[in-house]
Amino acid sequence: MKRLIFLIALFVATTACAQEDYAKDHYNKMETTITMRDGVKLHTTIYSPKDTSKEYPILLQRTPYSCRPYGEDQFRSRIGPNEFMMKEGNIVVYQDVRGRWNSEGVYDNMRAYIPNKKGKQVDEASDTYDTIDWLVKNVANNNGNVGVWGISYPGFYATYSLLDAHPALKAVSPQACIGDFFFDDFHHNGAYFLSYWRATAVFGYEKTEPTQQSWYSFPDLGSKDQYQFFLDNGPLSNLDKYYGKDNVFWQQLKEHPNYDEFWRSRGIIQHLKNIKPAVMVVGGLFDAEDLYGPFETYEKIEQNSDNYNTMVFGPWSHGDWARNNERQAIGNVYFGTNLSRDYQRDVETTFFNHFLKNEGKGTLDLPEAKMFDTGTREWKSFTEWPPKDVKKKTMWLQSDQRLNAVADRSNTYEEFVSDPKKPVPYSEDIKMVFTPRKYMADDQRFAARRPDVLVFETSVLKEDMTLTGEILAKLNVSTTGTDADWVVKLIDVYPNDAEDYPETQKYLKMANYHLMVRSEVMRGRFRNDFSKPEPFKPNERTQVEVKLQDVCHTFKKGHKIQIQVQSTWFPLIDLNPQTFVPNIFEAKKEDFQKQTHRVYNDSTVEFLVLE
Repeated sequence: MKRLIFLIALFVATTACAQEDYAKDHYNKMETTITMRDGVKLHTTIYSPKDTSKEYPILLQRTPYSCRPYGEDQFRSRIGPNEFMMKEGNIVVYQDVRGRWNSEGVYDNMRAYIPNKKGKQVDEASDTYDTIDWLVKNVANNNGNVGVWGISYPGFYATYSLLDAHPALKAVSPQACIGDFFFDDFHHNGAYFLSYWRATAVFGYEKTEPTQQSWYSFPDLGSKDQYQFFLDNGPLSNLDKYYGKDNVFWQQLKEHPNYDEFWRSRGIIQHLKNIKPAVMVVGGLFDAEDLYGPFETYEKIEQNSDNYNTMVFGPWSHGDWARNNERQAIGNVYFGTNLSRDYQRDVETTFFNHFLKNEGKGTLDLPEAKMFDTGTREWKSFTEWPPKDVKKKTMWLQSDQRLNAVADRSNTYEEFVSDPKKPVPYSEDIKMVFTPRKYMADDQRFAARRPDVLVFETSVLKEDMTLTGEILAKLNVSTTGTDADWVVKLIDVYPNDAEDYPETQKYLKMANYHLMVRSEVMRGRFRNDFSKPEPFKPNERTQVEVKLQDVCHTFKKGHKIQIQVQSTWFPLIDLNPQTFVPNIFEAKKEDFQKQTHRVYNDSTVEFLVLE
């Protein structure tokens, strides 16, 4: 038996080692600089198959996160979008974008697109064009077809490649792609995502020359309790001591609290028109970072272009589809086996091969929208998104914690006291992390039991109900203060006989688990216009609409649908003073006041139900 265990361990180790050396054994690596039209040189790493008996497409990723490892004798353990594409052979190229790592130039966070560029004007579209032009003319054994892919920020650069696209660019896959920094990552509907505060170090410090070493560092917080750290620090202005004026992006965040031209110009969604290359947008239905961008990218291309455009959304957190986990789980909840592997082999590889190796000829056996139903735990295919066969269903937030399909028209309300000194946590399991992931599917029982969280719930469902597409909460509210945030959460309440998963944390049970299916915040000052904040009038009713990103989720028979409404979500988002100030980044300690908020019982939530 010991010998058998030893042989198994040896086999696993040998296999892992062979996998690690695959790129080195089968590819040549070259490092070069490519000169842009304004003379700036961008570091570019090129992996080319050693087998030169045939031609290959070029797969390009442009990144602000480094082409490492540097050195022509230093190889990545895996190259390209996935292992299958690496092993079948492609020319794989990585590039440090302008102003980052080993490239020259000045970095501009979410650099604005310049339509109708003249002379030596540059943006990320021109840099991509110039790079592709050089690659197809100078890299041996390429077949003249180029694909671009990237996840998260590289996904933004992938989207950017679609603007003024080079004729050789045939297929692009923006994945978890940022669409607009006022609605993705650092903000959600104008609320500052405090969980991203540490990431400001990565994007805010400028470098003066190419480097292969990190030039930025994360601030020493002196604590491992993220909730208490931010609570103790108080107003955002007190965080200046960690970044100060040296961090360019921190200054930009503070100086532009509203959706002004600074943010509008950096959005890429509005430019997605007349797109020519084929596009496959990929996202995770539990992505804590970039959920707005992928949905909006697909939608805008679909509305304004007649190219091939498809989307894939699975039960993934940020970038899970590029990993090789056998069991796919988000926190406590298991969704299936080998979902990422199957996507890489059967979807991603198929998409790129069709347009880059088969010249787009023949039939591409992929649906318009491939969506994972996170309730039934199975893939579904749709000819369009949102699907045609849906019916709008309105449910009313009623007294006595009821979520009803029929309205009680009486002018009643539910109310709660929101205290900035005791904000509602976003999870029971808060860690000092770069960005949280598992909270997107976390158990919400702890929140349902707080007095400053309103709960509205259906009776036990007698049949399945499948929600597809966006969710819109239309809240009629009032507050004793002059400002407030409004957080809406859609919850799937499991039955009492639900079984635990191996991933379920030991202190929890899946019986009566409150799965957060979707959630979003609206900073109340922006309820009418993201560019023009306005205070609430104390105790006066007003409507606040909260758009929750799309879902594909079946609430199964025996489950319940629950809506939670609250005003703090800490330290995921910063604290609203609940007293209107022109700029929350400049709010003082005395501005933060306890207030009473009301949600009136003629408030509704609108769903799209699949028939």
